[in-house]
Amino acid sequence: DVQLVESGGGSVQAGGSLRLACVTSGIQYRSRCMGWFRQAPGGEREAVVNIATSGDIINYADSVKGRFTISQDNTKNTLYLQMNGLKPEDTNMYYCAADSGGSWYPSLEDYDYAYWGQGTQVTVS
Repeated sequence: DVQLVESGGGSVQAGGSLRLACVTSGIQYRSRCMGWFRQAPGGEREAVVNIATSGDIINYADSVKGRFTISQDNTKNTLYLQMNGLKPEDTNMYYCAADSGGSWYPSLEDYDYAYWGQGTQVTVS
């Protein structure tokens, strides 16, 4: 079975930092696109940042450019999201996602992603 398991969420004060991790299993980590999305209760899911795992193509949402950084450890099949300079408006449930494989361009559209984690809550006050 495919599993994406997020961790690292929590509560921080504005200006603080958190590092999210997404451990994947059941899929070939390389040669696909993965990323982070976020969604508030009753709100729409929005892309945060996405990456082509086999290359250097990264797409950041404008709202997080310069504050968030995506990285990966291919040896551990793990995706990370370093979040610095957190703002109250960053408060959301954060989800890790993976596409079905084969794409070289990391889309920012949630419908392009087939697999999703259960989410980890980030609260900024």
